[in-house]
Parts: sequence; structure tokens; C-alpha cells
Amino acid sequence: MKQIIVMRTDLNMRKGKMVAQGAHAAVAAVVENLDDPRVVEWLNSHFTKICVGVGSAEELSEVMARARAAGLITRGIVDSGRTEFGGVPTPTCAAIGPDTADRLDPVTGGLRLL
Repeated sequence: MKQIIVMRTDLNMRKGKMVAQGAHAAVAAVVENLDDPRVVEWLNSHFTKICVGVGSAEELSEVMARARAAGLITRGIVDSGRTEFGGVPTPTCAAIGPDTADRLDPVTGGLRLL
């Protein structure tokens, strides 16, 4: 079981901002699905996370749509823009899963590691 964090790399976020956004996505995906057996199994194991990048909002949206269509837990994050992005709400990342590699890899396996 693993969770994939998909981060937009075109935004050139500071490292701390990227970490915070990924944490928001990971936590939200879990909290919103606490009763899901996949989340329970993941929480009782190693909490494996893999961080990958996409180059645009469109690519992030496409990955999220493929994940939803595959029945995967999917949670996107839109930053409010208070500290970066000039006050404009901006999609920054998404958490996909947790789930098995067999279910995740067709959706996220081709994305490059951060």
C-alpha cells in the first residue's frame, strides 16, 4: 500500500511550501476516508508515500480525473494564494491513494519522481 503525492513543478514553489501543500493533500485524503479499508490498512503499515511531479495545472487535473475514474482515493489541494501566487487561488498538488501498486501504477507510474 502506498500513497502518491502529485506536485506541480511549474509553480516553482519554495521547498517549504511544497512540503506543506503535499502534507495538506496527504492528510485530507486520509481524514476524508478514515473508514475506507485501504486507508486502515495503510495506516497500520508503513505509510509509504511517493512524490512525483507534473508540469501544469492541466496535467494535474488529468491525473486526478484518471485516478477518480479508476476508483482511487483522490484529493486535490488549491492554495489560497496568501503567501505565494499573488492572492490567486492555485491548484498545487493532489494525493492519490493509498492503494496497491497494481491499482496506482496505471495512473501515476509514468510520472517522474521529484
